Amino acid sequence: MVWIKTVPFEEATGKLKKLYQRVTGPDNNVDNIMMSHSLRPHTMEGHMVLYKNVLHHTGNTLPKWFLETLGVWVSSLNGCAYCVEHHFQGMQRELGDEARGLAIRAALEARDLTDVALDEAQVAALLYGRKLTEAPAEMVKADVNALRAVGYDDGEVLEVNQLCAYFSYANRTVLGLGCSTKGDVLGLSPNNSDDPDDWGHK
Repeated sequence: MVWIKTVPFEEATGKLKKLYQRVTGPDNNVDNIMMSHSLRPHTMEGHMVLYKNVLHHTGNTLPKWFLETLGVWVSSLNGCAYCVEHHFQGMQRELGDEARGLAIRAALEARDLTDVALDEAQVAALLYGRKLTEAPAEMVKADVNALRAVGYDDGEVLEVNQLCAYFSYANRTVLGLGCSTKGDVLGLSPNNSDDPDDWGHK
């Protein structure tokens, strides 16, 4: 599940127990990525605050299905199968079009954006995300201007940036600690965007 020691839900006490109770899914299931923080609960808290705000907050204006798509893309570029599997399920749920979702995933995995079932602006965001993921030191103002040119306002540029940056963080947490999906329930998320403090995975 994880290469370092973790504290199971049943053995948690104090702050860790309270955090676990906030992030649980069915049958007190805690995703392995969250359980990987169990020896330092304060980092789990920080992780959840960031995750909830970049992906599940009413202040975001980009469609949630597309934010999930960006997460799948960045995770695929980073070779993080754990996050690809989790967030592809979230993408499918939000998109509500299984065939289109499968076609998008196939294009992302093939790294072929020439015939992906997305519009010009969405492809531009994927291209920004790819460069930020693979060559962050090479980012220039023109990369932001390219997003503006296809209709993104600066707040939406920030959403794209933060989403891509978050997933690289999450991917490195998973890959660096050996998180697997064993025992996880795929596709659950703190999906109540109306309440930033609701971290329950449903």
